[in-house]
Amino acid sequence: MDTLPATPAPARSLTTEAVHAGREDLAALGVHAAPLDLSTTYPCADSRGEAARLDEFAATGAQLDGPPVYARLDNPTTARFERALARLEGSEAAVAFASGMAALSAVLLARASAGLRHVVAVRPLYGCSDHLLDSGLLGTEVTWAEPEPEAVRRALRADTGLVIAETPANPTLAELDLAALATACGDTPLLVDNTFATPVLQRPLEHGARLVLHSATKYLGGHGDVLGGVVACDEESARTLRQVRFATGGVLHPLAGYLLLRGLSTLPVRVRAQSATAAELVRRLRADPRVTRVHYPRVGGAMVAFEVDGDPHAVISGVRLITPAVSLGSVDTLIQHPASISHRIVAPGDREAGGISDRLLRMSVGLEDAEDLWQDLDAALTAATTVPTPPAAAAPAPGASRPGERSLSAADAAATARRAAPAVPAAP
Repeated sequence: MDTLPATPAPARSLTTEAVHAGREDLAALGVHAAPLDLSTTYPCADSRGEAARLDEFAATGAQLDGPPVYARLDNPTTARFERALARLEGSEAAVAFASGMAALSAVLLARASAGLRHVVAVRPLYGCSDHLLDSGLLGTEVTWAEPEPEAVRRALRADTGLVIAETPANPTLAELDLAALATACGDTPLLVDNTFATPVLQRPLEHGARLVLHSATKYLGGHGDVLGGVVACDEESARTLRQVRFATGGVLHPLAGYLLLRGLSTLPVRVRAQSATAAELVRRLRADPRVTRVHYPRVGGAMVAFEVDGDPHAVISGVRLITPAVSLGSVDTLIQHPASISHRIVAPGDREAGGISDRLLRMSVGLEDAEDLWQDLDAALTAATTVPTPPAAAAPAPGASRPGERSLSAADAAATARRAAPAVPAAP
């Protein structure tokens, strides 16, 4: 795997590329929307020619010339998404998989097939990525390094096949100096999980990374209705990944490829709008005494993490407009407690070492109005910080506070009334 040359700036803006990449041939085909090909197999009367093409794929992993053979080898709809994502990330190629974890697994297997089973990784990572590496399920051995280039360099060994980092990281949104990290990796490929930033905010290949991983389920799809993963990389790496995908069967369904291609067309618009709302919520959270710390990356984005003074579980149960659910990147706002869900599979000590406290909440900001989102958060934070009333021998005088219970402010009373009031149906 040779180092990629510097990626030239695209001739067209990213917004324009997002709309047109993967669709360049549609006018010549006489159609406006990309076709959806659901075939699992394809007829071919030339069995000798078919054998030669399969031999070529087995030897090189190059994409087949001519018509498809079988859906586990290739699919025209999925290929459109791959070409489009490669254009947005500035890579030579991209290889799509059934999920982000299938994509990461394929990269680890590809490096292991070259006898390079050792991985250097920087915490925090997405919880299941952390677990896959730490468990050794794929025969890999991991060394966890501090998030400093020199620490990564010291962790490298002769059999290190990959360095893995995520920036902004899940869930703390910690950022890394990608250029410095890539320099510290030397000849060892650096894989960057770019799920949170997307190519709208960050293109890791331009900073020296060699592979870029996305959980396409998140921002690339953007609507919470498709599962997928993709790796943007050089063509040599892509060939090995295609062979792993064919052998293991972790293929992306063509309907998912269709939805992901459609999602890319609005990716820049969605990310910029969601980021603007996130920045406004960050401003309010930082000024709120009920919040002890706010995490928000310099690169921006729609992900916000914050630590509360009260009970984080009460915030989760207290939201009404915001959806309490795992995942992220959808058009609606989601909130979850990483220590309970996305990073539950990570050992408590490792969570703590990665900066994932038990009071941390992770929020994926959607396309709702900022004021509506803040009113929902405000009510939930009030519920989380109100001290429960202890048992009392006698009822207090009307209007008096019970021992150990703070008096409700006007804002608290309004928030309580909002929570108690029945929902009013929205106008059609």
